[in-house]
Amino acid sequence: MRKIILSVFLCLLAVFASAAQLSSTSGKSYTKFSDIGYVFIFNGLNNSSAVIYDSIATNVKWYRFSDPTTPVYTGVSTFDQLENNKGYILEEENGNRITFWVLDYQLYKPVSIEPEVNSTSQCKDLTLFYTIPPMSYTSLGGVSHNLERDFNIKYKQLSWQGTAWVPVDTTQTVITPSTQKSVPVPYCNTVFTLYGDQYATDLGINMDSVSSSLYLTYAVISHMTTNVTSRDQRPGSRNNEGNFPSSATPINFSAPIDVQFLSNANEPTAQFYNWEILKDGKLIINRTDKDHRYTFTEMGTYKVKLKVSDATCSFSDSLTVIVTESEIYVPNVFTPNGDTFNDEFRIAYKSLLTFQCWVYNRWGRQVYYWNDPTKGWDGNINGKKATPGPYFYVIKATGSDKKVYKLKGDINLLRGKEN
Repeated sequence: MRKIILSVFLCLLAVFASAAQLSSTSGKSYTKFSDIGYVFIFNGLNNSSAVIYDSIATNVKWYRFSDPTTPVYTGVSTFDQLENNKGYILEEENGNRITFWVLDYQLYKPVSIEPEVNSTSQCKDLTLFYTIPPMSYTSLGGVSHNLERDFNIKYKQLSWQGTAWVPVDTTQTVITPSTQKSVPVPYCNTVFTLYGDQYATDLGINMDSVSSSLYLTYAVISHMTTNVTSRDQRPGSRNNEGNFPSSATPINFSAPIDVQFLSNANEPTAQFYNWEILKDGKLIINRTDKDHRYTFTEMGTYKVKLKVSDATCSFSDSLTVIVTESEIYVPNVFTPNGDTFNDEFRIAYKSLLTFQCWVYNRWGRQVYYWNDPTKGWDGNINGKKATPGPYFYVIKATGSDKKVYKLKGDINLLRGKEN
């Protein structure tokens, strides 16, 4: 019976020995290395820092890589003679050896980060130089391996938020052992902060970071927008224009129309402005104001170009504007009965530069005249309701395409049931 019990105990001991693992009192362990059993990383090494042999077996020996034949400890499950950037060996009682490496994270924190200066490459991309001590381990065979570390770089960047540029946080990832990173250039003055890494997160170190000095940007950017005013936007006007400016690109509208082009550049970095307007490929306007206003009166395809710059960098933007050909449509009936539908004799049109309309009764007497295509005749003569029936009109107009209109015809005034 004793032999059976002893055999079972030895079998259990062998199972525990084969399943033995290493852990630490305060550090984090990392495995999955091909040529070393463990890498232990501590947030500072002190008298309480130790590696523990998780097994009931006690006949073990601890060695240093530097002297793999002379044990430091024998017969204990805890090893507390840990030094940074050193390798150690645990020899189990069955002769199996477990290797591990020790690192003190406090000695590998980011040291500095600074952007390049005085380089024309700063107009689009910016190179950041940083110093991070490399963390590595060395196998028992003497082969050194760097540990990849995932850091983040945070800085301010401008983002167009519909009506204005707004500074927002942007983040770039860097993986050591690299020492520099090219990032999209910031369009505002900012500080670069390097923080991480995954080992700091594992150790509970909150945002261990280092920051650069204030970076003064050279890069310029703009976001061209437009404010459009047409005849039908004036007080008292109603939109009977057949082609009102669209918000799409290219802008498509009928003339005449007044457009204010806004540069929306990242001032005060942007200092110089140059506007060009080309009609059908030919330059017609060149201005150097921050914003530019132009009234389009002729049919054609226009290219509006903007270049903003400072002493080092520049940025270009453009917009296509299409002014349509002119048209006039004249109805043959209107019903001024107060139902808000077809209550006035009004034309529909595109791209008219001048307009005149005369209305006559059946005896040839002029009863109404107007010269604004956004207006119309409400069916009254000298404040009194005109008699229903046919009236005659004469229209003279010119279009943005230099087309001349001379139109004559009749318009029927029908009242019906009034509201």
